[in-house]
Amino acid sequence: MKILFVGDVVGSPGRDMVSEYLPKLKAKYRPQFTIINGENAAGGKGITEKIYRGFLEKGANVITLGNHTWDNREIFEFIDEAKYMIRPANFPDGTPGKGLIFININGVEIAVINLQGRTFLPPLDDPFRKADELINTAKAKTNIIFVDFHAEATSEKQAMGWYLDGRVSAVVGTHTHVQTADNRILPKGTAYITDVGMTGPYDGILGMDREVVLKRFLSSLPVRFEVPKTGRNQLSACLIDIDQKTGISKRIDTILINEDHPFMMD
Repeated sequence: MKILFVGDVVGSPGRDMVSEYLPKLKAKYRPQFTIINGENAAGGKGITEKIYRGFLEKGANVITLGNHTWDNREIFEFIDEAKYMIRPANFPDGTPGKGLIFININGVEIAVINLQGRTFLPPLDDPFRKADELINTAKAKTNIIFVDFHAEATSEKQAMGWYLDGRVSAVVGTHTHVQTADNRILPKGTAYITDVGMTGPYDGILGMDREVVLKRFLSSLPVRFEVPKTGRNQLSACLIDIDQKTGISKRIDTILINEDHPFMMD
């Protein structure tokens, strides 16, 4: 079982990269399952129903979110009906949406869990205890369990990887928008990477207009972050190969497409 995960899609530049390269990635790697993190897909903050449905039409099976889940108010109008979208499961009870989803692909059940860290982010319920709860639920149906851990601190992401090693197929970090080089299979068979990286503007700062961000650093004055509409773009992703009977991962590879790392079919 090959799972393709596309890291944080930022604004229209990120969506354009998904439109251009997702078909090419599918043709090259032939994943059976595709996940996209879309929490920044609408202008850098949040997601709309049109964008959500567009990702599904382009070949995504599941859309995950993060700390910007609620930044576009439209989400309250459709999140409960969005069958293939999940938000962090450790939001308080009663929060709209869900944090765990099961998808059946050609008779193989796959569980996808979305969690959010608490270090340097708003205080939510304990993601470690929530992970225990959801893994127990998922194990009743499948051994293939994928976790998108949306967190700021490298230490918290690594801690989650070690905490879940051998209990889930993959722990993939999102949120910090810079692809890390620590992709590995942990000793008990869980694929891990601290951050998959960002899909969007290549010459911005974490996907935002660099001049605006620089102004913030130089002046300490409040500014409005904007996603640049022109310029070079990039796509960040990872590909995980999982034994579909045991749920143990065999390999995790990073994918980075930009002007300095051009896409090659062969």
